[in-house]
Amino acid sequence: MTDAATVPATPMTGRDRPLFLLSFRQRDELAGQAARAGWRVVAARRGEGADRRFLASGAAVAVVDARGSVAEGLAAVRAMAPVTSANGAALLALVSRDDTARLGEFYDAGATHFLASPMREVEFIQALRFAARHAQRTGTDATRAGGEPLGWRYDPALRSLQVTPALASMLGFTGTPSLRTMLRHVEAADRGAMRGALQRLRDGIQATAFAHDLPGAGRVVEHLQRDARTGRIHALIERLGEVDASAVVRDVLTGVRDDSGMRRWLTRRLDEGQPVGVVLVTLGRFDMVNTAYGRDAGDSVLRAASTRIADAARATLGRRAVLARMGGAEFLVAAEDADTETLAAAAKGIEEALTRPFVIGDVIAPVGARIATATARPGDAAAALLRRASETLAGDEDDRTIPLEALAVDLRHAMEAGEIELRLQPQVAVATGAIVGVEALARWRHPQHGEVGAETLFAAAARAELEVALSEHVQRLALNQAARWPASLRQLRLSVNVTAADVARSGFADLFLDWVDSSGFPRSRLTVEITEGGLIDDLGEASRLLSELRAAGCRVAIDDFGTGYSSLAYLKALPLDYLKVDRKLTQDITGSARDRIVVRGVIDMARSLGLTVIAEGVETPEQLDLLAKEGCQTYQGYLCAEPLTLPDLIALVDPV
Repeated sequence: MTDAATVPATPMTGRDRPLFLLSFRQRDELAGQAARAGWRVVAARRGEGADRRFLASGAAVAVVDARGSVAEGLAAVRAMAPVTSANGAALLALVSRDDTARLGEFYDAGATHFLASPMREVEFIQALRFAARHAQRTGTDATRAGGEPLGWRYDPALRSLQVTPALASMLGFTGTPSLRTMLRHVEAADRGAMRGALQRLRDGIQATAFAHDLPGAGRVVEHLQRDARTGRIHALIERLGEVDASAVVRDVLTGVRDDSGMRRWLTRRLDEGQPVGVVLVTLGRFDMVNTAYGRDAGDSVLRAASTRIADAARATLGRRAVLARMGGAEFLVAAEDADTETLAAAAKGIEEALTRPFVIGDVIAPVGARIATATARPGDAAAALLRRASETLAGDEDDRTIPLEALAVDLRHAMEAGEIELRLQPQVAVATGAIVGVEALARWRHPQHGEVGAETLFAAAARAELEVALSEHVQRLALNQAARWPASLRQLRLSVNVTAADVARSGFADLFLDWVDSSGFPRSRLTVEITEGGLIDDLGEASRLLSELRAAGCRVAIDDFGTGYSSLAYLKALPLDYLKVDRKLTQDITGSARDRIVVRGVIDMARSLGLTVIAEGVETPEQLDLLAKEGCQTYQGYLCAEPLTLPDLIALVDPV
């Protein structure tokens, strides 16, 4: 085989640039038409991540084929319009003749050009040329967004290969590589897909693609085109992004890597001698979810869990984190250069994320998880590393799993026996550092299982159909205890949680105010926190209830705002005094500039509505300092104190 040297990349203008094509139903047909006209096509069938893929492609023209998929097409145009507009690119929307009445929607969404079918191939190509001309007139150099192009060209007549400089550098080519040498970089597990793509070209298909891992680039798609006149094969390599949990779409259900993909990733890193750490996660009580709510509900939980795990892993490990679903309800997070302490922090974040219940229809499904970590040892293979993590997980199982059914059976007796206790977490004024209030949190002192937290406690109550009874029990316990506080605590506000079940309860406002008055605790120092906001279906009823409580002298807060169940609709519909920023947003404030902008926006919005902002989950002085700069007035979290018993609270407020 005669090999040619690498050739320098030249600036791409007009039709020489790649064409990004998104078609839900006719990808290959359109890609073939564009390829015959000389376009280098980056084609996709799924709308997820289309904006990122367009930007990475360096294309000047994007096509969204919405024929037969109007809703998906509109969503894709909306997602892509900001990046196409920012780069001066053209966005061509294809619609069916029956949907031309909706062209205004596509225009409003950001499309710049339109074509309705039925259409001839020549009309489609002409539309591409008009779009490219528009991009030349208005665009910046969009190729800079995608970096130097990765690609190669093979001429079978001359038996010569040319590769772009960026690809040669990435693969370490110092001379002139052969086609066999280059294709050897496709891993064995992906070579079947590669052979299939090459066979399709031999069978007369002009444009096709296959996906594989590429050293130095992570997961990529190779878009292949065959020139029918010369027989040359052109390949444009599209990066799917950095190797992380959102960039590699492999598992059909959750959209993350699968077991075999993760094992290949681990094997490659371990063979290279790189330090690797893993976090193994098994969802708890998942079989119970499938049994109680059905397989569709179980699938929904798996998808939501993968998102929570990915977000929590990235918060600690950054973009080096790779996520895989290993099978069933088991996930694995892996990262290079992660030490034991970092892995432990990632595991803690994942555990906290999965402790929050999952919403299934109109019910809450508490799941939780068992988690173990492991780091690679010299000479480890992927199987040995995974086995060590599994053994650690199995060793912890007896200590970590509490059967929800057993707790449900025990709960009524627990309330009668006084096993339900309170913990009080201080709320601190940012300006002065003074403790100004406390939130009452329930704990179950279980004789066999030890301390059970509020989320598991209320999940057991839901299983036993004792939600209303437990909520009333905790509210009255908090009110009666607070009414007997010593003088050192008598200026503090008390916050108690009210659930969606309470909101739906007929006459609840009158009942609740009777409990307040009979306890002797002043209404003026009481704050009602609305929890499980996503389950408040009737905002009108909720607004009426809260208005009654406010008119009676109480104050109202919305809990966990910014993630989870809360939404902007509640700010518009509900009469509120306080907005409590969710702990995830609080901890994000020390992250990227984008994270801080989001937190600033939430605080500014709350203050413009006249609400006092309380930040939850504050753990470090840096978080507090940044929150103070953004205008947060109050905080609670471990920086001041964990949830305390009453004697510990008294000692903290009045240490003398």
